[in-house]
Amino acid sequence: MKPFVAIIFCFLVLGVDSQRWFQFMKEAGQGTRDMWRAYTDMREANWKNSDKYFHARGNYDAAQRGPGGAWAAKVISDAREGFKRITGRGIEDSRADQFANEWGRSGKDPNFFRPPGLPSKY
Repeated sequence: MKPFVAIIFCFLVLGVDSQRWFQFMKEAGQGTRDMWRAYTDMREANWKNSDKYFHARGNYDAAQRGPGGAWAAKVISDAREGFKRITGRGIEDSRADQFANEWGRSGKDPNFFRPPGLPSKY
């Protein structure tokens, strides 16, 4: 049922034509994986002041997949930051995270937010 709803959503709301819906969904899935990879890397690195870098990197990588990836990155980022605002945790931090999210989605270099000394693995 969920894939059917997603397909209808793409057709009606996003205006994805019948030729591109499969590509859009593929990009969205890949973008979701990119966001997850950035999150797990952030947790693994556990590096001070690296949060904005991983936000920007996840959004950048997802957006590079195409419109579906950019859409997935926006939905995931907005949901995460929306949850923070609802719970009242770190509104200023949430704004800064959204800035980093938009920076990455717009195609700007996420290394702008890279903290000094972060291992090159990331």
